[in-house]
Amino acid sequence: MRALVYGLMATAAVWCGTAQAQQKTLYVAAYGGSFEQTMRKDVIPPFEQKTGVKVEYVAGNSTDNLAKLQAQKGNQQIDVVMLDDGPMYQAVALGFCSDLAKAPIYDDLYDLAKIPSGKAVNFGAVGTGIVYNKKVFDENKWPAPSSWKDIEDAKFKKKLVVPPINNSYGLHALVMMARLNGGGEKNIDPGFKEFKDKVNPNVLAYEPSPGKMTELFQSGQADIAVWGSGRAKALADTGFPAAFAYPKEGGIVLASAACQIVGSKQAPEAQQFIQHMLTPEVQTALAVSAGFGPVNKKVTLSTEQQTGIPYGPEQMGKLLVVDWDTINANREAWNKRWTREIER
Repeated sequence: MRALVYGLMATAAVWCGTAQAQQKTLYVAAYGGSFEQTMRKDVIPPFEQKTGVKVEYVAGNSTDNLAKLQAQKGNQQIDVVMLDDGPMYQAVALGFCSDLAKAPIYDDLYDLAKIPSGKAVNFGAVGTGIVYNKKVFDENKWPAPSSWKDIEDAKFKKKLVVPPINNSYGLHALVMMARLNGGGEKNIDPGFKEFKDKVNPNVLAYEPSPGKMTELFQSGQADIAVWGSGRAKALADTGFPAAFAYPKEGGIVLASAACQIVGSKQAPEAQQFIQHMLTPEVQTALAVSAGFGPVNKKVTLSTEQQTGIPYGPEQMGKLLVVDWDTINANREAWNKRWTREIER
């Protein structure tokens, strides 16, 4: 009897060991901070439960994770990467992303979710526009900002904050100023001229840090800024009277995108995970907990859940998309020019 029990135990141990050996692990590289918390709490567990695949999360910002892909070229350790849209276009151009597998979920997405190469997809969106201190505006009886040109108004002298152009928010502002003055991504000169002549006199700081930007508002040094809808929501959630406006010429989408890495040993599971990111359940979790505007048309949010994020066909339809291929080809030269001419 004892021999039989030992035999069964040994068989069970072998079976368990085989099951563990067969469990697949998917390496997903994406943002840290509140996004990582949402992924670990609301996104990864249901995927693991549904598929039996273990997900290992590699936290890092877009620049770090793109650098990891470059360092691991030819021997990739990452299966799925999530990056801001600009760096994702670079990843695609560098050959890191596989074609997306066809799936019905892609038919449920807004157009701005679709990346022309078909190798990556935007799974969430925030808008770049104008953040302002509503209390100060109300006290001065100033109307809410309604145009990109409003940041040139002399009443905001040394009260305006703009991130530098190595940050997407500042870059978006430069592109819009170029577009409004007869140029655009392929002719950026009018944007530089507008910043130098008309925006610069109002600028308190070209500030890249979200924490420092928040401090400038809370200390009363800044009253208005070029920033994102998600950042405005986070600031308002602290109790500060922050409000956000999409300029009439259009806000610009700052999207987060996902792709399967070429050479992934878990390609089918990587594709499944990307599709999982686009389901209404996950899109809702990303909206509520991480401030991402849903790209799936079938997501329904309550009025409270919609606050501070782009939502629905009307708002999504108003968000402008920039030409990342042109920007990425010129960005290094623009950064040097910005340091030389604007942030002197």
